[in-house]
Amino acid sequence: MTNNYKILTALAAGVAIGGILGILFAPDKGENTRQKIADNGKKLSDSIKDKMNEGRNKLSGLRNNIRDRVDSMKESVEEYVS
Repeated sequence: MTNNYKILTALAAGVAIGGILGILFAPDKGENTRQKIADNGKKLSDSIKDKMNEGRNKLSGLRNNIRDRVDSMKESVEEYVS
C-alpha cells in the first residue's frame, strides 16, 4: 500500500468520524440526527466509490500505456533480430 493511499484513507476516515461526531453533539431531534448520519454516510460512500473508480481508470490507462510500450519494444526487437 502506498503512502498516498494510506494518507487518503486516513483523511477520509477522519472526515467521516468528525462529521458523525459533529452531528451527534449538535442539539437536534433523534430522527433528524439519524437522517443526517444516513445522508452523510451515503455521501461518503458515493465519494469513496467515485475515488475508487477514478483510481481504477487511472490504473487501467497506465496498464494500457505500459502494454503498448512493451508491444512496441517487442516489435522493435523482432525487427532488429530479423
